[in-house]
Amino acid sequence: MTKYKMHVLVCGGTGCRSSASDLLLENLRTEVENHKLSNDVKVLMTGCFGFCEKGPIVKVMPDNTFYTQVKPEDAAEIVNEHLIKGRKVTRLLYENPETSEHVGDSEKIEFYRKQLRIALRNCGFINPENIDEAIARDGYQALGKVLTELTPEAAIDIIKKSGLRGRGGGGFPTGLKWEMTHKSKGDQKYVVCNADEGDPGAFMDRSILEGDPHSVVEAMAICGYCTGASQGLVYIRAEYPLAVERLRIAIAQAREYGLLGENILETNFSFDIDIRYGAGAFVCGEETALIHSMEGLRGEPTVKPPFPSQSGYLGKPTTVNNVETYANIAPIILKGAEWFSSIGTEKSKGTKVFALAGKINNVGLIEVPMGTTLREVIFEIGGGIKNGKKFKAVQTGGPSGGCLTEKHLDTPIDYDNLIANGSMMGSGGMIVMDEDDCMVSVARFYLDFTVDESCGKCAPCRIGNKRLNEILDKIILGNGTEEDIDRLRYLGAVIKDTSLCGLGQTAPNPILSTLDNFMHEYLAHVIDHKCPAGKCKSMMKYSIIPENCVGCTACARNCPVNAISGERKQTHFIDSHICIKCGACIERCKFNAIVVN
Repeated sequence: MTKYKMHVLVCGGTGCRSSASDLLLENLRTEVENHKLSNDVKVLMTGCFGFCEKGPIVKVMPDNTFYTQVKPEDAAEIVNEHLIKGRKVTRLLYENPETSEHVGDSEKIEFYRKQLRIALRNCGFINPENIDEAIARDGYQALGKVLTELTPEAAIDIIKKSGLRGRGGGGFPTGLKWEMTHKSKGDQKYVVCNADEGDPGAFMDRSILEGDPHSVVEAMAICGYCTGASQGLVYIRAEYPLAVERLRIAIAQAREYGLLGENILETNFSFDIDIRYGAGAFVCGEETALIHSMEGLRGEPTVKPPFPSQSGYLGKPTTVNNVETYANIAPIILKGAEWFSSIGTEKSKGTKVFALAGKINNVGLIEVPMGTTLREVIFEIGGGIKNGKKFKAVQTGGPSGGCLTEKHLDTPIDYDNLIANGSMMGSGGMIVMDEDDCMVSVARFYLDFTVDESCGKCAPCRIGNKRLNEILDKIILGNGTEEDIDRLRYLGAVIKDTSLCGLGQTAPNPILSTLDNFMHEYLAHVIDHKCPAGKCKSMMKYSIIPENCVGCTACARNCPVNAISGERKQTHFIDSHICIKCGACIERCKFNAIVVN
């Protein structure tokens, strides 16, 4: 085996590939070969580094140099300057936005400083399409340990004592779920991985499968051993082509190495994995709806009990966990329940992966210990709000969550604290908003999504959420009343109490949380008929300040609907009945003569 002096790691996640990181990888390999460095330097494609805002990313090891926003044409300079001459390419290093200092070591970058990567431990470190690299990072050792040293009961006990809770949204104890399936009688049992990930702005599970698919394959096999299942199924949305490709490669490699299939590691345990494709239905994040979809039926939830652990796929005992949950299993088996339970809070153990997005400087994928505060995530790891704007709210838990405000910034993030404050953990989406966002519009955005994604099976969700959406539309159009606000709160509470599944039960959360925290914005919409953030077009009125207008005609010439009239060098006027409030006039006016009321 060749021992290389340097490794050049290139992000091969979806985000970086969309910015030509695959061509960058090819160029780096060509430059290394042209300079006859192939015996000393290995150029590798890896999974996501997490720092999506600064991709494509190149990391040079062993000196841990971290290059950001690298273009394919930068490959020659990196090879000539860094790999040959030993001089870092300063212009490509991460630049601290506060000090303007270029930081070469990723461990000194604020984005990574407070992170603890367990589920993401291999993302950005290994080639996800090479099983040997996964094995070199302890891959499949946990599977070997449970098959040769532990009974199913003993392995389940480790998971139970670790305190690991499901990372898919509900937070149900993982070990308890496995134990239920283990105790259920059945001639055939199944292990299911939920990789559907339907939340807007969420990309945690996709990134894990793209960067470390073997961690999921191994964990599913461990779950199969613990629960008595011989077949695994990964339910993944077809819109994740790269994740699907790398998962298929990982499954094939595991079969080739005897880590899937018959008599794994020369034991009497047999287990294999197949892939099932979904169409991105949000409701199929609910485990019974997911199972029905895999069976070729409509993705509709059913009343529980019976739970899938008792009667799931094809009526057989089935364990369903999401990608991130499985990604935690192997480290727990290898390092012990006490190690994992020492991280996090009393009732929420370990770490949590979040997709940090929205009006924030450092968009990306992060993993932090449970109990880390929102302030630490947003203002330290996330680098604060874009363009110096003021923080307004953060939506956690996707469409099922709620909006938290400045008063919640010092709240430790865990399952119970988020629920107590009107939100939830969800799968880990975290969307940050600034002073320019209208919270009524934000609530309507999320409700639009859940109305579209409702399976329609139960009336509270199918009809109730539609009525909520109609009330919000009325308020945003400037026709709302204070009674409409009361109706939102009452109907939201009824839907939460009477819907069949988690989608309907949590759909009103964005409305109820914004009512609690931003009532003044709702009142401004219904009483003053104004949108404080200036986002609701129906409430806007464009007008021209006569003393500022010089009659240059720039606004009139660029109005797409001819709503502006006036002679050259004379004051112009805007016809509010024709104006579509597109903002083209403001963009063209050089004299600050146009205002929005």
